[in-house]
Amino acid sequence: QVQLVESGGGLVQPGGSLRLSCSASGFTLDYYAMGWFRQAPGKEPEGVSCISKSDGESYYVDSVKGRFTISRDNAKNTVYLQMNSLKPEDTAVYYCAASEMISNVQEMCVMMYGDMGQGTQVTVSS
Repeated sequence: QVQLVESGGGLVQPGGSLRLSCSASGFTLDYYAMGWFRQAPGKEPEGVSCISKSDGESYYVDSVKGRFTISRDNAKNTVYLQMNSLKPEDTAVYYCAASEMISNVQEMCVMMYGDMGQGTQVTVSS
């Protein structure tokens, strides 16, 4: 059973940084593509970043390119999202996602495909 627990969210000023963590259990992380999705108030959900099972191929939505970095540590069963130069429009609930079936990371993010955790709130405000 896939279980995902996100942490690291909070309140940060514009221009600040946060690192989100996703602790995975109930499955072997090596065999899963992983991702981060988000839902902002009044907006459609979107796939922010996804990373492949093994070779580290990654995808980023245009609005976060150059500011966010996704990484994974399979030995620790953990996936990270380093978020720098945060903007108010990054305010959202961020969800970790896992997919065993899909291998194309762009497709995973665009289609928002996979099992998700409960989410962690990120608020960017002065």
